[in-house]
Amino acid sequence: MPKMKTHSSLKGRFKITGTGKVKRYKAYKNHLLSHKSKRAKRVLSGSPVMAPGDVRRLKQGLANLK
Repeated sequence: MPKMKTHSSLKGRFKITGTGKVKRYKAYKNHLLSHKSKRAKRVLSGSPVMAPGDVRRLKQGLANLK
């Protein structure tokens, strides 16, 4: 049988915690930050845990990611 490959674009977008939860990054924090308020940038920082329904869709793409 061929090996299950990890989807390469997902490797940089998601992290798996030690307990198996999937952490994601928030949008709107990459560029054009000079006109955003300090509060907006602070709220956008951080990595929330993905919802369980979304995690089920990702599991196949993140097959070998630890």
